[in-house]
Parts: sequence; structure tokens; C-alpha cells
Amino acid sequence: MTTLVICIDRSGAIGRATNVPMPVAGWEAVRSLVTDAGLSDPEDASVNCLLESLRVARDLRDEREESVVAVVSAESESAIGADRSIAAQLDDLVDRYDPRAAIVVVDSAEDEQVLPIVESRMPVDSVDRVVVRQARDIESTYYLLKQFLADEQLRSTILVPFGTALLLLPVLFYYFSAGTAVAGVAGLLGAALLYKGLAIDRFVAGMPERIREALYAGQVSIVTYVVAGGLTLVGGFFGVLAASELGADAPRIVEVMEFTYAAVPWFAIAGVTAAVGRLLDELIRDEGIRTPYLNLPFVIAAVALVVRGFAGYFLAQEAILDPLEMMGVVVSPVERLAAFIVAGIVVSLVGVKLASDVGTETLEDVIDTDRGADGK
Repeated sequence: MTTLVICIDRSGAIGRATNVPMPVAGWEAVRSLVTDAGLSDPEDASVNCLLESLRVARDLRDEREESVVAVVSAESESAIGADRSIAAQLDDLVDRYDPRAAIVVVDSAEDEQVLPIVESRMPVDSVDRVVVRQARDIESTYYLLKQFLADEQLRSTILVPFGTALLLLPVLFYYFSAGTAVAGVAGLLGAALLYKGLAIDRFVAGMPERIREALYAGQVSIVTYVVAGGLTLVGGFFGVLAASELGADAPRIVEVMEFTYAAVPWFAIAGVTAAVGRLLDELIRDEGIRTPYLNLPFVIAAVALVVRGFAGYFLAQEAILDPLEMMGVVVSPVERLAAFIVAGIVVSLVGVKLASDVGTETLEDVIDTDRGADGK
């Protein structure tokens, strides 16, 4: 029974550097591949990954265990094409050697993403992660900075925001105080780093395409999203208007509670409107309703009830809200809060029950369809 020691190269750097057909298997073949890859690019971490694969195979051989060292390298630029080419190479190795298990050698998190593909074809006994040690001296720091400056993506992500901030700093110092200038520059740098770090730039870049596809597909949610945006603006307007009527001497926390109490119903209606539009899109597609989309309107309504209940409780304690009377009985602020909380829980449970029932019915329909197709 053979143990397969596999060096994974998802980026395809080894194949491009050596122009050798993949996969490569066997001690001599891999050792020759190390020489070719090292001569092509001595700084590539894949060379260390190849050497580690040879070392692992040698250790297994010293322990009297039959092993074969192999290299798989992607043959496509796209992620899906790369994974499919690696899967085909793994199938070739399985047909040739019929391995008992595999030991996977990787040198990056990208290579480790291929691990499920390997596990689907053979048991994986171990994953060997290669970490290259770097000399921590001035010369290596210089070369790291040189490589950093040569990377266009890193330059645009780090150097451009810092350069813009340094240019704005003298202007802000001239027109504002030192504290205001430093705060403004810090806010600019923070916004720029979050913009790139949270991949907001990719989201913004792909938004026109998504909007165009949604318009051409005739999705109802486009209209409901616009309505929800308008309702949100209305809620914010009424909330600010209600908070401004309290007077200048009102505590800030009371203004926040008044804004919340006035705006939450509009926000809730906006959220439910958007959720209903998404639910209608699911119905139009005729692919069955997914549980999250069915449960979302009830969750929004339940949260809105609870939040409005707490805001009303604080306002009632400050005697800003008039006491609530029901059938001649004055309801205390605590009883009022409890009623809102119970109503929120009931709405949430109704949503969970409805989503569960619809999900069960959908599952039964799928089972009945499969039985009908099998003739049973």
C-alpha cells in the first residue's frame, strides 16, 4: 500500500516556470523539477515546498514505508479552472498508484484550499505547511521594502491614502487647529483602509452590473428596495422632528429615545417592504421559498416591537409619553414594556412556525417528486 506525498501548487507557478506536463511523480522526476524551478525563480516559495515533499518521502522511506512523491500544479488562471485541473491530475495519480493515503505539502493558505479536493479522492493523513524563514537584518528588510514598492496593488492600497493624508495635513493645520487636523487625517486613513480591507471597492465596482442584471431580470425587489429607502428617509425625518420638539435642555439620551420611538415604526415598515419584495422574487422564480426569506419579515417586526417598547418605557419614565389607558385602566410603563416584549416574541414565534411549516411542505414535495420520477 502506497502513501502519496503530494506537493500542491494552486497558483500554477511551478508549471509555468518549468513547462513540464503535470502531474510529476517519482523521486528523480521531482528532484529534477526542483532544479528547474529553482533556476527559473530562486525566490519562489514553491521551491521550498518541493524540497519539503522530497524530505517527507525520504523520511517515510527510511521508516520502511512505501511512498511516492508527486507534484500537482494548476493549469488555468481562473480559480475554478485551476481546481478542476488539479482534480484531473489527482485522478491520474490515483489511477496510477492506487494510494492508501496522502500527505499534503503546501506553502500558502491558497494551496490549502485544495485540501477538500484531495480528501474527496483519498484519505489525508497529514498536512505539512511549509513556512520559509527569513533573515531579520537590514538587507532583508531592504529587499522586502523593494518588493512591497514593486507591488502595484499594495502601493494603491497603502501608499496612496498615506500620501493624500500627508498632502492634506499642512492645509488642515493652516485652516484648523492641530487636534482637528490630526482627527481629520486619522479619519481619512481609517476610511481608506476600511474601504479596501472590507472589499467595499469590489462591491461598489460590481454594483452597476448587479443593478443592470436585476433590472433586466424584472425583479420586484428593485421597486420594494426603492420604497424601503423612501420609508427610511421618512422615518429619519419624523424621528429628528420629534427629537427637536423636546427643547434644547432635554438630555441627549432622551432625544435618542424620542428619535427611536418615532422612527422605528417607519424603519420596520421599510425593512418588511424590502423583505416582502425579496420573498416575491423567490415566488416568481418558482424554485421554492427558502426559510430565511420567509422568516425575515417577522424577525424585523418582532425586533421593531421590542425596540419601540424599550424606547417607550424610557420616555414614559421621563413623563414625555402620556399614560396608556385600556378600558379605563391605566397601564404602567413596566406593563407597557412587558406587552411590547410579549408581542415581539409572539410575532417571532409565528414567523418561525410558518417558516418551519413551509419548509416541511417543500421538503415533502421534493420527496414526492423524486418518488414519482422513480416510479415508486
